[in-house]
Amino acid sequence: MPTRYSRRNAIKASVAALLGTAPAAVPSCAAPVPAARPPKIRITEVKFLRLRFPGQTARKRNAILWSGGGAPGMTQLEIHTDAGIVGRSIPAGFTNIIEQNLAPVIRGENPFFVERIWDRMYRSWRKPVAKGAVIQAIGAVDIAIWDIIGKALNLPVYQVLGGFTERIRVYAAGGYYEEGKGLAELAREMEGYVREGFRAVKMKVGGEPFALDVERVRAVRDAIGPKVDLLIDANNKWNAYEAIRLGRAVEKYDIFWFEEPVEPDDFKGCAEVRQALDMPIVAGENEFTRWGCRELLEARSADILNLDTVIAGGITEYRKIAALASAWHTPVAPHGNPFMAAHLLASSHNALIMETYPAIESKFNLALPLFPVKDGYITVPDKPGLGIDPDPEVVKKYRVA
Repeated sequence: MPTRYSRRNAIKASVAALLGTAPAAVPSCAAPVPAARPPKIRITEVKFLRLRFPGQTARKRNAILWSGGGAPGMTQLEIHTDAGIVGRSIPAGFTNIIEQNLAPVIRGENPFFVERIWDRMYRSWRKPVAKGAVIQAIGAVDIAIWDIIGKALNLPVYQVLGGFTERIRVYAAGGYYEEGKGLAELAREMEGYVREGFRAVKMKVGGEPFALDVERVRAVRDAIGPKVDLLIDANNKWNAYEAIRLGRAVEKYDIFWFEEPVEPDDFKGCAEVRQALDMPIVAGENEFTRWGCRELLEARSADILNLDTVIAGGITEYRKIAALASAWHTPVAPHGNPFMAAHLLASSHNALIMETYPAIESKFNLALPLFPVKDGYITVPDKPGLGIDPDPEVVKKYRVA
């Protein structure tokens, strides 16, 4: 007859075990297996890997500023541990804050206590409260720590976080303004993205007079056809009435979303645009942390949030952002570097789509080729960690001091 478990029997079994007279069969519930403890790994130092590649990036602009025109390159943050594991991420600038202010805070910490590390970094800046560049730096450190955790467990980060999918829908970010680039050149560019396998493409608006911008949208829709999603991005160029005017003029071209239509601090203006148009409004890439996300949601500013994975505070913070957005039935579609966003999106049930770049951009980063796109999707990297360790031979050839 099976031994009946009770508090008294459990105590008797424990005493018997101590006296060496334990019965042959003890109920399993009386002898629980001790819980596993996090591996004893410590952060030892912070370094940066800087690479510079041949050639020159294209000179281009969005609605408000020019970019490119210089030598291509990549900077990676490296967080070293006493276990020989190196965690990597791609910072969004402000490496001096990481090196001078955050490295002393994280040194000696166990990476598996990632929530505590994030909290320590954030609260070390309480006066004044951490925003802007500080949060961007914290985000880069946090993502590199998740890379360590994945490598220590021999799992891709999205599986450590709790996987939701292995495939992510993506869009090609392009359609910039460039010297000598007219409607025909713009149309050919976007057609090229479709041939690469994209089923959603994004273009810039707000950088030309109203009538010409409307014509640019029309030209792209004609070029890509009705089955490819078309996204437009104003980079915070307009006031609400200007954004509404443009939105109404291009709605007939079946716009998948209208991104950052007004200035980033104009939450009420963004809500006005959202109420006036039928197309989804996207906002958030200039916001930080769950608290900034909360303000966007409470103002009903956007249908979709596109806070940047690094800039908003890293994977640890973005998990909270995604959960908060989920409570408002709002999808997330992170702005920025796809290598920093992929594992987060693969573990988020309310992830909509991911920003990435066309294949030509890989020639500007020989150490980290972009994800192959098939039928509008990429497959999440299955290497341990984030899967962004560069080829040692490429590093040897292109490393700079």
